[in-house]
Amino acid sequence: MKMTITGGAGFIGSNLCDYFVTEGMEVTCLDNLSTGFKHNIEHLLCRDNFRFLEGDIRDLDTCREVVAGSDVVLHEAALGSVPRSINDPINTNANNIDGFLNMLVASRDAGVKRFVYAASSSTYGDSAVLPKREHLIGRPLSPYAITKFVNELYANVFSSLYGIETIGLRYFNVFGRRQDPNGAYAAVIPLWVRALIDHRQPFINGDGSYSRDFTYVDNVVQANLLAATIPTELFHQRIEAYNSSLPEGSPRDTVFNVAYGGNTTLNQLFNCLRDNLAHFDPEIANIEALHRENRPGDIPHSQASIDKARQVLGYDPKFDALKGFEQACEWYWNNLK
Repeated sequence: MKMTITGGAGFIGSNLCDYFVTEGMEVTCLDNLSTGFKHNIEHLLCRDNFRFLEGDIRDLDTCREVVAGSDVVLHEAALGSVPRSINDPINTNANNIDGFLNMLVASRDAGVKRFVYAASSSTYGDSAVLPKREHLIGRPLSPYAITKFVNELYANVFSSLYGIETIGLRYFNVFGRRQDPNGAYAAVIPLWVRALIDHRQPFINGDGSYSRDFTYVDNVVQANLLAATIPTELFHQRIEAYNSSLPEGSPRDTVFNVAYGGNTTLNQLFNCLRDNLAHFDPEIANIEALHRENRPGDIPHSQASIDKARQVLGYDPKFDALKGFEQACEWYWNNLK
């Protein structure tokens, strides 16, 4: 199988590159290095079945070049972060919608068989229903959420009009090795781990009662593997059977939650990270968090139902949050120190 991975020098993308190159697939990696890093894929550059192209998904010609000859596209490239999108909606839109459409058009024209893309749990917006099920969404609460919802709409239309198979994976708070702890828009887990290792007090937004379905990156790799390789006939049989079980009028789409299905409050997260890191440095056990106001655009609680991914893709996540926190803390301790 020949595969294109966009955003392949980023956090999730580089983990995908690692896996598929190791499995012997021919991988072409595209990244503009705006949020990804060359050092994440440096060890792959000597491999015969890996090619890196520095380029931007906002350029259609670049997209055409990178998908040429590919059987499957894993589209991870995007400008993430809800706060970033609130501060800079134009750039978020250009990357996440214009760039997404470029990749769809290039993939369609190149005869790509399947287009798997990173969707987002932010699409659920103000829906208070728990656990989150794919056919029940609310109104988006940020420009970032709007862009990821538009991605799903475009993917569905391209499947209907042009016959390209599209599968969206709604990621829930992914964390793990290589997630960048630096910068104004760093995710909470690497941000807090970096602070604790440096003996600084992390900030918790709000009173710490907000909760998330934290998802270890290896679960995401499994979901992408399944989405990329499930036989077409089997996929259509299963998705039709699942959709027939939904209430009348529910959206019939090929979007799946990717999570563990758990629930961890920010206070619980802080305690877990502190306890894991204290095994390496006992002084960390004495550090307390500081609290500040909640961020605009944040939802109080997020927890996924993964029934659809289980039934259709065969998804079976191996890492719960606690096991993932342990793995992540060990990786950060060995690499940040």
